[in-house]
Amino acid sequence: MSKKPEEQKTAEQKAAPATEQKAAGAPAKKPAKAKRKSAHHTPTGVAHVKASFNNTIVCITDPAGHILAWSSAGKVNFSGSRKSSAFAATVAAQDAGKTAMSLGMREVEVDLNGPGAGRESAVRGLQSAGLMITAIRDKTPVPHNGCRARKRRRV
Repeated sequence: MSKKPEEQKTAEQKAAPATEQKAAGAPAKKPAKAKRKSAHHTPTGVAHVKASFNNTIVCITDPAGHILAWSSAGKVNFSGSRKSSAFAATVAAQDAGKTAMSLGMREVEVDLNGPGAGRESAVRGLQSAGLMITAIRDKTPVPHNGCRARKRRRV
């Protein structure tokens, strides 16, 4: 009865670690490097401002809709009821604006969405960051008597 190929190895081969055995047989493959995002340089873009009653989110995209920079009141260390304030929206817009400016953006169109307190102050924050605002659009959805509204809040 013959021994299996694994059992026929010499003592030296048994002592050698597995990595050395692989290296001796075939050339080692280099680990694939992660692709790095190419630095976008877009002079114009669109700033999407979502102002809800609880938070304000500012997202700056290129004209095709690819996100270049974003920020929110929560991201800039506001929490609780302070997130829904106009000042938090200003700081969030300035944060997103500075990031977009570093990527070469100069002009933005602003799309406002939602009924929150940070609508106008987010626009002012983008201006103070150094971006030139070319257009302001209100994209807040308005019902045309579609679904029945929720019952009125009693306070």
